[in-house]
Amino acid sequence: MNSMAKEKATITLDRDKAALARTLSGIGSTSEVVDLALDYLIRTERLRADITAYQETPPTRSELDLAVVAATSALDDETDWVALYADTST
Repeated sequence: MNSMAKEKATITLDRDKAALARTLSGIGSTSEVVDLALDYLIRTERLRADITAYQETPPTRSELDLAVVAATSALDDETDWVALYADTST
C-alpha cells in the first residue's frame, strides 16, 4: 500500500500512544506510524474477513467424498513420535 498517493490530513490522537508507537516501531515520524498502523489494520481486517468466509463455506459433496477415499496409510508408521520429541528439559 506504500504506492498510494498520500494527502495531508488533520487527525486527533493520543500523543502518548503516538510516542510509544514511534518508540516501539523505531519510526521517527508520527505520520509514518499512523500509515503503518493503518496498513496493519487493513491487513488484519481483510484476514479476519477471509477466515470468516472460509469458516462459513461448508465443504462440497465432492470434497467430502474425496476425504473419505483419500489414502491415509502413509500417515501410519512405527515411529514413536512421543519418544522422539519428548521434552527432556524438565
